[in-house]
Amino acid sequence: MNRRDLFRTGAAAAVAGQARAAGAAPLREKFFGCIAGVHIGSSMGATVEGWPWQRIEKEHGTLTRLLSYEHYRNGWKREPGTTEDGVERQKLMITAIIEKKDRVTAEDVRKIWVRDIKSPGMVSEPFEAQLLAMAKTQIPASDIGKYCDYAGLVSMSRSCHPIGLINAGDPAGALQDTFEVGQLYNTANSRGLRWAAVTTVAIAAATKPGATVDSVIGSIFDTCDRGIRPEIERALKLAEKAKDFKELRQMFDAVYSGQGIPYSASYANEIVSKAVAVFKLVKGNLYDAMIAGVNFGRDTDCLTAVAAGISGALSGGASMPKELVEQSDRAVKLNQYTCSQRTLRETSDGLHDAYRQRLRRLRDLVEAMDAA
Repeated sequence: MNRRDLFRTGAAAAVAGQARAAGAAPLREKFFGCIAGVHIGSSMGATVEGWPWQRIEKEHGTLTRLLSYEHYRNGWKREPGTTEDGVERQKLMITAIIEKKDRVTAEDVRKIWVRDIKSPGMVSEPFEAQLLAMAKTQIPASDIGKYCDYAGLVSMSRSCHPIGLINAGDPAGALQDTFEVGQLYNTANSRGLRWAAVTTVAIAAATKPGATVDSVIGSIFDTCDRGIRPEIERALKLAEKAKDFKELRQMFDAVYSGQGIPYSASYANEIVSKAVAVFKLVKGNLYDAMIAGVNFGRDTDCLTAVAAGISGALSGGASMPKELVEQSDRAVKLNQYTCSQRTLRETSDGLHDAYRQRLRRLRDLVEAMDAA
């Protein structure tokens, strides 16, 4: 029995309460679902970031609302729907892709860092200010990640979704670009990048016509590093046993409980393994993935970004409530520190347009070379 059969669910994802095949959403809507899942989910999860799930349940029951919150003790009380450091990281990649209208390199993204990052420390993690300072020197962009103290951190895994989208339908290209662009945050071939590749490969696979939960998981196993597969397999087996996210989060308590070191809940192996399990549990439904991630405990915003981003790339954005989209768009227009004030639709459409232009160039090349 191959891994595709081992993890077969045999069910289509529900989108907006309708019986609809998970991969049937138009590509433009898959782009929107991915971006909306990350941005809205990150904001909702940021409210309870670092909390154990028991505290979330005690104070909120099941959290389903966008709330105001503060990070870094800097006195900035954020409008509900305001995103955080992980989405800022993603926006910089998005801008590079939109402007180039193609796949990007670490050097392409470095240029956007230097030009567009406004207020290090207000929206970004402290170590990112150090990386930005190096980006302003003549150090090659591919060397910058060598100077990050956190080789296995989730920095790239929770931000790299646009790398998967510009490689829509091409998991191998997504893998390659993850290891290229990711060198801004991690050492080449590090654990952090091997786990980030799971996110990008899953998104590239989810955008394929007729994609399913099983085909996405199959692409992860077919494409990604063999050394990380056992941890994902363990997570998927837990998802098979759980009846809902509340049972699943309790199961994971026995697996991940790190504390006492910087970013102890934020290492990529934990976040991505949980996210793939959530994706399987909710059958790729965007809204269900978001609510599960937000209420899971520990690094809720990063987990939600990965789980909801992959789910949105599969099922599209139809299950996301309109009021959450509107509040997210309102918050970004009020955010004076962000590197981009594009709305969710402007963001996803910009990426979709870049992808379509890339396809046209590839078609022109194929036609020219076929005629040679």
